[in-house]
Amino acid sequence: MLELLKQWYRRRFSDPQAIALLIILVGAFCIIYFFNGLLAPLLVALVIAYLLEWPTARLERLGCTRTWAASLIMLLFAGIVLILTFVVVPVAWQQGINLTHDLPNMLNNLYRYAMRLPERFPTLMDVGIIDIVVNDLRSRLSGLGEQVVKYSLASLVGLVTLAIYLVLVPIMVFFLLKDREQLWGSVLRILPRNRGLADQVWFEMNQQITNYIRGKVVEMVVVGIATWLGFVIVGMNYALLLAVLVGVSVLIPYVGAVVSTIPVICVGLFQWGPGGDFWTMLAIYLIIQGLDGNLLVPVLFSEAVNLHPLVIMMSVVVFGDMWGFWGVFFAIPLATLIKAVMHAWPDEAVSPTLRE
Repeated sequence: MLELLKQWYRRRFSDPQAIALLIILVGAFCIIYFFNGLLAPLLVALVIAYLLEWPTARLERLGCTRTWAASLIMLLFAGIVLILTFVVVPVAWQQGINLTHDLPNMLNNLYRYAMRLPERFPTLMDVGIIDIVVNDLRSRLSGLGEQVVKYSLASLVGLVTLAIYLVLVPIMVFFLLKDREQLWGSVLRILPRNRGLADQVWFEMNQQITNYIRGKVVEMVVVGIATWLGFVIVGMNYALLLAVLVGVSVLIPYVGAVVSTIPVICVGLFQWGPGGDFWTMLAIYLIIQGLDGNLLVPVLFSEAVNLHPLVIMMSVVVFGDMWGFWGVFFAIPLATLIKAVMHAWPDEAVSPTLRE
């Protein structure tokens, strides 16, 4: 047994480049795992910088200096964010308040509909069970307002942090765009010198992360706008709020689509009941989801969809538990990173001379 372990160690860890890659991966994991709260502004800035790198590079190719290109793109991005903040957010917020006020009526309609089920299906439904379920829902909803107030008061503590982020993150993004080469050179100086294997993995993952972030943003915008237009056409209540929810749900593969469908169905049943308008709305919604899953996602994430769905869902669960929102957001790139490392890792002892 000991000899087998020695042979496995010689095959996997006799290459200095493999040791360097292992040190870099373990170091990065420890830093992110133990200091993810402190690094949150930097992670936000990195995501935005990856998103804005493509237009910045295009302006630079057209003759602009790196500083001017980064400045123009930052101003454009700030304008888009301000438009969303003052146009989309207030409407969605008001629709969320209206939806909260309508929840008791929705529950009463659900109760009246549920009480008719035992008459239609006496062998399958029990009135006592329905009363228990509905009373439990009412008790939960009655405490919803109090919970919202508590959350709002608690969130006041985070307003200072949010204000700092609103100032700090744009500055960090600007310097990440403007001084990208200098910053990257400083990082390389502290890494192990014999890192050819790590450079190979990073080259692949850098392109993967760039395409993934850009693709996710495009997917969120396309799905959100298409859903909003579909809901407006059929005259659905809370169209913008539900469209924002559906757009954000694409961040969580598979699970997000299921979770976002529940409020869409509930609002549709409350507004129209199980009639023709409801089925028209549901058909439009399912068509949008089908086009997203079968057309848009394969086009935007041609590399990522090579991962098995079970691997993606397990990545969402594992990394989401470790790093929260950022673990969910980067679940697919992290799973792809593990796959790339497994493929690049040497299976036998190879001398550095031969590798070079």
